[in-house]
Amino acid sequence: MRAFCASLLLFVSLAAFATDLKVKVLDPQSAAVTGAQVSVVSKKTAASLRVATSSAEGIVVFKDLKAAELAAGAYQLRILAPGFAPQTQDLTTQSDLVTVQLHLAVESQTVVVTATRTSEVAEETGASISTLDKEQLETMRPVAAEDAVRFLPGAVVNSAGQRGGLSSLFVRGGDSTYNKVIVDGVTINEPGGTFDFGTLPLTGASRMEFLRGAQSTLYGSDAMTSVVQVFTRNGSTHTPEFSFGADGGNFSTASGYAALAGADGRFDYNVFGDEFNTNGSGINNAYSDSMEGANLGVALSKDVSLRFHMRHSNSHTGVPGGWSFNGYDPPVDVNGVIQPLPPDPSEWSQLNSLLGSVELTVAEPSGWQHRFTGFDYLYRYNDVNLNGDAARVSPLYGQFDFPDHEYDDINRAGFEYQGNYSERSWAQTTFGYRIENENGFIGDLDSPPQTHGQRLENDAYLQQQITLGRLSVVAGGRFVHNSAFGNTGVPRVALTLLAFHGGEIISGTRLRFSYATGFKEPRLEETYAGPPYSVPNPGLKPERVRAFEAGIQQNIFRDKYVFNATYFNNLFHDQINYETVNATTFVGEYFNVNQAFAQGAEVELQAKLRSRLLLDGAYTYTSTEILSNPAPIDSQYLPGQPLLRRPKHSATTLLSYLGNRWGTNVSGSFVGRRADDDFYGFDITHAAGYVRADLGGWYAINARVSAYANVENALDRRYNEVVGYPALPINFRAGFRFRIGGE
Repeated sequence: MRAFCASLLLFVSLAAFATDLKVKVLDPQSAAVTGAQVSVVSKKTAASLRVATSSAEGIVVFKDLKAAELAAGAYQLRILAPGFAPQTQDLTTQSDLVTVQLHLAVESQTVVVTATRTSEVAEETGASISTLDKEQLETMRPVAAEDAVRFLPGAVVNSAGQRGGLSSLFVRGGDSTYNKVIVDGVTINEPGGTFDFGTLPLTGASRMEFLRGAQSTLYGSDAMTSVVQVFTRNGSTHTPEFSFGADGGNFSTASGYAALAGADGRFDYNVFGDEFNTNGSGINNAYSDSMEGANLGVALSKDVSLRFHMRHSNSHTGVPGGWSFNGYDPPVDVNGVIQPLPPDPSEWSQLNSLLGSVELTVAEPSGWQHRFTGFDYLYRYNDVNLNGDAARVSPLYGQFDFPDHEYDDINRAGFEYQGNYSERSWAQTTFGYRIENENGFIGDLDSPPQTHGQRLENDAYLQQQITLGRLSVVAGGRFVHNSAFGNTGVPRVALTLLAFHGGEIISGTRLRFSYATGFKEPRLEETYAGPPYSVPNPGLKPERVRAFEAGIQQNIFRDKYVFNATYFNNLFHDQINYETVNATTFVGEYFNVNQAFAQGAEVELQAKLRSRLLLDGAYTYTSTEILSNPAPIDSQYLPGQPLLRRPKHSATTLLSYLGNRWGTNVSGSFVGRRADDDFYGFDITHAAGYVRADLGGWYAINARVSAYANVENALDRRYNEVVGYPALPINFRAGFRFRIGGE
C-alpha cells in the first residue's frame, strides 16, 4: 500500500511539472498551414528546446513541457512558414491549444527555403531571392514556368518563338546552362545542359523560389548563377476537396485541370492533372502538354513522416525554325537583295519526363531534423525533321535544312541525406551527403552511333548559420567526387550587418556581402561524344565561376517599403568550347578554353501598399565581355565582344492584389536591345528591345465557383526574344473553376 501511494504521489508530481502544448498554424484566410517549422525557444538561454513541423492539418504537439515555466512565460514560440512573414509569440498561459495566424510580408521579410535549405527569413540569408506564392500563381495562371519566372527581378527569359519553343533563362550574365532547376527536391536539368522553362507546367504548385548568385555550395553542379525551385502543395482539408476547371482563348487555345486533395488523420494527399492545347499564331506553332502528378504524405509518428512525389509531363510542339528577324530586318544576300526565309513546316519535338521521389523526415532528438530522399528522373526528348526544306537557304551555307532525328534518353537517380541542427535560436548547422548516377544516350538517330555517357557523383556539404547581435554569418562548403572529372570543392560565405535599427521613417538598414565559387559539369556529349564528328575528352573539367556581390537593404515606414541595391561581379572560366582538331575530316573535340566576365547591379523596390496589395519592381544593369575564345565561330565571339542574349538593361514589375473574393495582378517585363546571331549568315547581330505586359484576375461568384481571365502580351507587341523567332501576339484565356467539398 505504501508503494502504491508513493507511485501515485510521483505521478501527481510529474503531472504538476509537465504538460502538453498543441499549436495550430493558420494562414491569413484561416486555412491550415502545412510544413511550418515551429520552435519552442527558451527566453532565458535562446536555446531551441523543441523543433517540429506542422502536420497536414497545421498542428504541432509538444509533449512534457515544464508547466511551471510555461505558466511563468519562460517559453517563446517561433514560427517559420515558407511564403509568410516569420512570427514570434510568447507563451504565457497553460492553454491546451495555441492558435497562430500568419501574415503576408514584402519578399525580403518572407520565409524562404532555397537560400539555406532550411526555413529562414529572406533578409537574414545573405542572398538575393524572390518568390511567387500559391495565390500569386493562381492569379497569374502561367501555362509554364517561363510565364512566371520572367517577371521576377534579375531574370531574362529568351523563348525561341511561341508555346513549346526552347525557353532559356539568363541570370547575372551567365549562360543558360548556369541555372539549377529543382521540383519537389528533385533536379530536373539535363546534366550540365540548359533547361527548357517552356515545358514545365506549374499546375499544383504552392510556391516558386528564385535564388540568384553562385549556389553550388548547397546545390552542386549547374547552380552557377541561379537556382529555381518549385514546390507542390499538400492536401490540408479534413473533408476531401475536388477542384476542377477549364478555359479557352484565341488561337484555338483550350485547357482543363482537376485535383483531389485533403487530409485525414495521419494522411494527406493531392492528386492533380492538367491538359493544355493551342494552335499558335503561325505555321507549325501548335503545342500541347499533358501533366499528371501526386503528392502523398503519411505521419508515421509525431516525429517521423513519409512523403511521395510523382510528376509526369508529355509535351509536343511544332518547330518552325528561325525565319522572321526582329520584324524589321529581313535577311539579305551580299548584293543587298531581300531573301525571305520561310518557316519549316515539318519539324516537331516531343519531351516526355517522369519525376519520382520518396522522402523520410525524422524530427528527433530535440533540435534535430533529418531528411532521407531517394529520387529518380527520366528525360526522353525527340526532335524530328522529317523531310528538310529546300526553300530554307542561307548565303553562307546554301540549303541548311535537312532531315534529322535528335534523340536524348537520360536518367538521373540517387539518394540524399540532409541534417539540420538548431543549437540555439541564433545558430543552425546544415550538412548532407548526396550520391547520383547520371546515365544517358544522346545523338542523331539518322547519323549513328549515339553517344552513351555514365558518371557517378558523390557530394558532401556543410553550412553554418550564426547571428551575433547585428551580424549574421552564413558559411559553408561542398566537396564533390565525380567519376569523370575527379574532385572539386566550392566554398561560400555571406555576411549581413544590421547597420542601423532606425525608427518610424528609416526603419532599418542592412549591409550584405557574399563570396562564392560555383561549377557546372560538362554535358554528356561534351565528355563522351566520339566518331564520326568528335573525339571524346575524358579529361574535360567542369566550368567554373568566381562570384561576389555586395548590397544594401533600406527599410522605410516600419518595413512597409523595402529598397534593395546589389552589385554583382562574376568571372566565368574553364568554359567549354568545340574546336576542330582535324582540318581534313573536320573532326573536333571539346576543351576548357573560354573565359568571360559579367558585372552589374540589381535595384529593387518592394512595397506592401495594403495588407493584401503587394508591389515588386526591379531594374537590372548587366555588362558582359568575352575574355578568351581561341576558336570563335564568327566575329561576335571574339574577345572584347559582349555575351549573346544578355541585355544591358532589363526591368520587371509585379503588382498583386490577393483578396478573399477577388484577386488581380499586373506584370511587366522590359528587355533592352542585346547582341544575338541569326547563325545562318544573314549578318543579323542583335535582337531589338521589347516590352511585355500580362494581366490576370479572378472573381469568386460564390464559395464554390470562380471565374478567371488572363491576358498575355496585353500591349500586342511584335518582338523576338530570340532573333528569328516571332513571339506570340496578344493572347487571352478565360474560364471557370469549381470546388466540391473542402472547408
